[in-house]
Amino acid sequence: MAKMMDMETKIGRRFEGKVAIVTASTQGIGFAIAERLGLEGASVVISSRKQKNVDEAVEKLKNKGIEVFGVVCHVSNAQHRKDLIQKTVDKYGKIDVIVSNAAVNPSVDPLLRTLESILDKLWEINVKATVLLLQEAAPHLQKGSSIVIISSIAGYNPQPAMAMYGVTKTALLGLTKALATEMAPVTRVNAVAPGFVPTNFAAYITKDEDVKKVNEEKTLLGRLGTPKDMAAAAAFLASDDACYITGETLIVAGGLPSRL
Repeated sequence: MAKMMDMETKIGRRFEGKVAIVTASTQGIGFAIAERLGLEGASVVISSRKQKNVDEAVEKLKNKGIEVFGVVCHVSNAQHRKDLIQKTVDKYGKIDVIVSNAAVNPSVDPLLRTLESILDKLWEINVKATVLLLQEAAPHLQKGSSIVIISSIAGYNPQPAMAMYGVTKTALLGLTKALATEMAPVTRVNAVAPGFVPTNFAAYITKDEDVKKVNEEKTLLGRLGTPKDMAAAAAFLASDDACYITGETLIVAGGLPSRL
């Protein structure tokens, strides 16, 4: 407990009294973001597709002294999106922060050999779901609220084995700009573009030591990113420390090239 309090003191309490929703937040980057916001004082609403995963993540966060509420939500399901927003409002009465983190990458096929159903799934979950979720949430967002969209370094240079995934992440860069214009001045909208982070979602990065080494060497800092690196960036953009920043993408990639 003392260690936890030390961490809270170190990172501050920028989200005291705030309510934050983080999608796809029972593991990896999403969980780290939820944990960071919670440790800084937010009431955090976490979600993912499976009840078991939600329950386990809620327990972990509660053990850290975080006020947390879990909701099953597959972001491509309209009723799930409605439930996520409505249950949050029913419990906490408002929404101050939304972190849109859900994404899939179900194929490593070249673009011209990717099935139409896979293209649809990538677009639906990685891009369209963010818009539809915010349509549900908009009436409940407070003045000074903040949206953080999780894009990717792959959005700047889509790789052959994940080309359409990269293209959807490129789309999020434009979506961030468009939403920032539409939602100003009440709500700020920014994005984080993570570099290589060895989560379950991107296990291919660390399964092979040679591949891991190559990816480490591509960075200027000589290491892969961590979920906590991404959480720190997301928390900054969501906080009042970034109150004059909107429509921007913060690249957190250890110095990897990032030009479209």
